[in-house]
Amino acid sequence: REAPIPKMLAPCLLRRAILTVSLVFVVALLVTEPVRADQEAGTAIPAESRPCVDCHAFEFMQRALQDLKKTAYNLDTR
Repeated sequence: REAPIPKMLAPCLLRRAILTVSLVFVVALLVTEPVRADQEAGTAIPAESRPCVDCHAFEFMQRALQDLKKTAYNLDTR
């Protein structure tokens, strides 16, 4: 039969376990490299070759306007 754990030893082991888990968590946070918000997995396009946000918005609006013109023309021809 196993000997029971003394009453004073249980809280000590619990504190040691909590401290160990906390320490491992902190070390893991320090070791891992933070992911930036502008970083996506597998896409590393240099800033010089990426169009600016205004260019993207302008192109999107141009395409939307073309789609609206096509839709209006299709409705007119019916």
